[in-house]
Amino acid sequence: MFHALLAGGIVFPGLFLLAKNSLKRLPWLRWDEADAVIISARLVSSIQAVMASTAGYIIFSSCKHIINDQHWLTGAYTEFAVPYFIYDIYAMFLCHWHKYRVKGHEAAGPRSLRTVTRAYLHKECLMVLHHLCMVLVCFPISVLWRQGKGDFFLGCMLMAELSTPFVCLGKVLILYKQQHRLLHKVNGLLMLVTFFCCRILLFPYMYWAYGHHAGLPLHRVPLAIPPAYNLGAALLLAPQLYWFGLICRGAFRLFRRARPKEPPALRNGHGPGGRALD
Repeated sequence: MFHALLAGGIVFPGLFLLAKNSLKRLPWLRWDEADAVIISARLVSSIQAVMASTAGYIIFSSCKHIINDQHWLTGAYTEFAVPYFIYDIYAMFLCHWHKYRVKGHEAAGPRSLRTVTRAYLHKECLMVLHHLCMVLVCFPISVLWRQGKGDFFLGCMLMAELSTPFVCLGKVLILYKQQHRLLHKVNGLLMLVTFFCCRILLFPYMYWAYGHHAGLPLHRVPLAIPPAYNLGAALLLAPQLYWFGLICRGAFRLFRRARPKEPPALRNGHGPGGRALD
């Protein structure tokens, strides 16, 4: 366990520092510290998501018996990923810090640090709680409490990260005012589909998979498993539903703005020159 944790503690901060320093030194980009920090944080999140979803697919497809089958990658990647969530809390704070400075605020001194920290926790409260839950609750459960069972379901949970690269790219495009580009619309559609499939439909699918294994119809599965399992699934699903609602609202606003507006004359039933339309 110690080796995987140590590797994760080196890899993710190391990738962030490498990306940040590289972006600042590329002559054709000329990005400042704030740009390099924000892009690097999104890049590391995307890399972790690709690694997690790949590991999840390997585990998911290898476990034919959904309860008893085991795969070595389950424990190894779970331990490797724990430092990422700790690192990402700090990386998100750094992004918020630089946005605060870009807006013209002075970001120095204890008072300013407290102000930025309060604003960060207020804005990213749900994400910080999600990361802390992954470290303090999900990690001990997956390593100690499972006793080697249910690798199939943990593989499914890792595949939820498939939507993260699209989420990260969308945030970067919005930050740099690129909402009008086709790339943003295509990315938004992919983000919507992958988020819905991998983070919302994932939970009914896992219930269905267990029901298929146990010979139960889907609607009877929640009553056939311990209440703690249902509670855990509900607590994990709730923030996903909230974030999916935000994504849907953003997509609705984007495509509503993209719709061409009718000229006033046409809305009033008149063509150019004030002539009535037939």
